[in-house]
Order: sequence, then structure tokens, then C-alpha cells
Amino acid sequence: MNAAIRAALRGELDSIRAAGLLKEERTIHSPQGAWIEVEYPEGAETKRVINMCANNYLGLSSHPEVVAAAHDGLRSHGYGMSSVRFICGTQDIHRALEHKLTEFLGTEDTILFPSCMDANAGVFEAVLGAEDVMIADRLVHASIVDGIRLCKAQQDTYKHSDMGHLEEKLQLHQDKRMRMIITDGVFSMDGDIAALDEICSLAEKYDALVFVDDSHATGFMGSHGRGTHEHCGVLGRIDVITTTLGKALGGASGGCVSGRSEIVQLCRQRARPYLFSNTMPPVIVSAALKVLDLVSVTTERRDKLERNTRFWRQGLVDAGFDLRPGDSPIVPVMLYNAKLAADVARDLFAEGVYAVGFSFPVVPKGQARIRTQLSAAHDMEHLEFALQAFRKVGAAHGVLGLGKKEILEKFGA
Repeated sequence: MNAAIRAALRGELDSIRAAGLLKEERTIHSPQGAWIEVEYPEGAETKRVINMCANNYLGLSSHPEVVAAAHDGLRSHGYGMSSVRFICGTQDIHRALEHKLTEFLGTEDTILFPSCMDANAGVFEAVLGAEDVMIADRLVHASIVDGIRLCKAQQDTYKHSDMGHLEEKLQLHQDKRMRMIITDGVFSMDGDIAALDEICSLAEKYDALVFVDDSHATGFMGSHGRGTHEHCGVLGRIDVITTTLGKALGGASGGCVSGRSEIVQLCRQRARPYLFSNTMPPVIVSAALKVLDLVSVTTERRDKLERNTRFWRQGLVDAGFDLRPGDSPIVPVMLYNAKLAADVARDLFAEGVYAVGFSFPVVPKGQARIRTQLSAAHDMEHLEFALQAFRKVGAAHGVLGLGKKEILEKFGA
């Protein structure tokens, strides 16, 4: 790299740092759980803190039966396959996991991907062409945005969860060969749930396909934990579900496309992340099979997660924080100002609570927040400890009882 290019890249990093938007990793020295040992900043002594920002919704990331299943898979099927699926990378357990996910999600067929990001990168171009249109909610996950960009189909959007605007777009695109409505099930930054019942009704009225990324719902939303399609009462009406094994379902990695059999089969033929990246490691597949057994036997963890979510949300409201409304275990504490969010996260860490401030470009400018996430691994004592820290830090920064207007007046956008 020549000196001019190096200087230009350093300038980019300096501008990110100057804007207060530099992302820093915190090093965890323990298994994932309610309590974790964190080194931050780099080189500091580790600190034992309550984890309020993991996607470990069901608390299965370090569950002893899941860890044991991973060891079993390592012994019986090896460490890696050194191949993509269609050459020599498909083992019996890959097929078993696809069948089990199909049964759990209540769909027709399933295909595994190395991650849900890969599933979203591959599914659109595998199914849609230039004569089709993708109509996406404006707050869909970044991986969906990337997948849309890779597809030759026409692109359009509708205002977040605005069904009237979606209907206008469906009417506008009646001349297209296929229309696909694209949404998250639970939106990852705000924690709100898509109106899938209304979306499915519009899809049936205007002959459109429905795509849902259910990464923040699979395993715990709905009476059996199938996801938002069960929660919203639209089982069998969703054409494509993408989801992850990297959150509630064990938290390692892996994802899938599940839905109509023809769509899944087209992914098997055309989806580039499936065709050109290594198969999921056997150790993760074995552990995921155990996770599905655990979540299918009892709803105990899902029920505890719901109780924790209600307690946490009410505790923050009572303390005077400004929250995004919703029922999911994603509970954003709105602070609007990027520096304020970073300062609050820093001070929470000092009080023994690990939570991260999110600001642009992860969320829109002026929408900075602390995104808290609940887990079935949390016991009541953990949440009471964390609430006490939030009250103390919120009072120190003078944000308790303030809404958006007051916070922006006090701290700026």
C-alpha cells in the first residue's frame, strides 16, 4: 500500500473517531451467560458484569446439553467438511437438521446456509428476475438490503409498518410478473413486530409472495416458539422464512431458508452463498439438533423470557426512561444523542452492566439508544441489579422523565 492510500484510509478512521462513532470490541473471557467476564478497555482487568445485550434469548448458548451435543458431533462427524454442500459437504445430520427445522417452523422444506446473512444474500436472486419486484419495509435488516442489491428484480419500499403505503405499492406494481413483500418478523433495532396478518391479507388480495426474516423471533415467539408467523396467526401463509441459529437457537452460527418447496429447491440450484461457501460445521449442526429438541419439549424457557421482558420493560418505564413500545425481548432505551448513548453505556459498565450504545449508521441519525435484550438466562436478581444501575446512571445524566423533545433540547441530536 502506498503512502497516499494509507493516509486516505487513516483519514477515514480519524473522521469516524472524531464523530464519536468508532466501534470498539469488548473482550469476553467467559462463556456466554447472564454474568460474563469482560476486558474493557483492552489490557484492563476483567470485570464481572450482567450481560444485557446478547441475542441469547433462550439462554442456550452455554447450556450443558447443547455443549455435550457439540462434543458428540465432533467425535462422530469430525470438525469440518472442507467442501460446499453440493460437492461433498452434506452429511446425514445436515439433512436431519433441515427436516427438523421444517417440522418446527411448519413449512414445506428447508435449506441450510452458513449464516442467515448468507441466506438473505442468496434467496432473492435465486427466485426473482428482472420482470419481478421486491417491496421492502424501510427498516429491514442490513443483510436483507444487501441481498436485495444483489438481485436483478426491481426494488421498492414502503414506510415502516404502514399498511396503507404497502397497498399503494402493491397496486402500483400489478404489472410485474411476481411481487414479493419483504419484512423482518421482529425489527432488530426497535423490537416491534411486523403486522403479518395484515401483510398476508394484502399479499393474498394482490397476489404477492411474503418474505419474513425471523431471526429475532425463532425459538420463542408464538405459543410453541415457531416465530412471528405463529405469534400473528399466519402459519402456512408465509412463502419464505429466513432465520438464524446464531441467536435463540444456540447462538453459534448458521441460518436457513424455509418455506415453499419450489423456492427452497431454487435456492439449492442457484443461491450463490450455498453453492460457493463451506457447509455448516458438523459440531454446530449436532448442537442445533439438540437445541430444537430442548425447545420442542417444553415452553419453560420461552415463558420465563416473556416474564423477564414484562418485568424489565415496566421497571424501565417506572424509572422514567423513554422506551420504544413493543412486546419482544428487544427493549431499546431511547437517548437520541450518540455521545449521550456512548456515555451512558460506559457508565453502566462501571456499575456492572454490559449494554452497548447504538448510533448512526446502525440506527438513523438522531435515534441513538441503548438496546437492551432479555434472556431466559436472567434471573430476577440479575434484572433488579441491572435496573438499579440504570436508575443510578440515568439520574446522573439527568434523562429520567425526559422524552425525545426534552432530551434533544438538552443534549442535541
